Amino acid sequence: MTVWFVIAVPAVVMLFALGMERVEHRLRHVSVRGEDVEEFLEQARPDEVRALYGHGIGRALELFRLRRLAGRAAKGKQRSLRS
Repeated sequence: MTVWFVIAVPAVVMLFALGMERVEHRLRHVSVRGEDVEEFLEQARPDEVRALYGHGIGRALELFRLRRLAGRAAKGKQRSLRS
């Protein structure tokens, strides 16, 4: 019985460590900077806040960034039309 315990415990610990490494790898690519969250909370619109509540910070920041990019593109078009 002790032999199985000596064999099983290291195997279980190794499998757990490999699983946690995969989770950590995914989280490393999904991480959100504090500055992004702070800027979002200061300038968010109601639809972006609803996305935060319903889908999480990733989707809410995605909508926020898309709105900002669209605003910058519109400003660029206005400048080119004036010139």
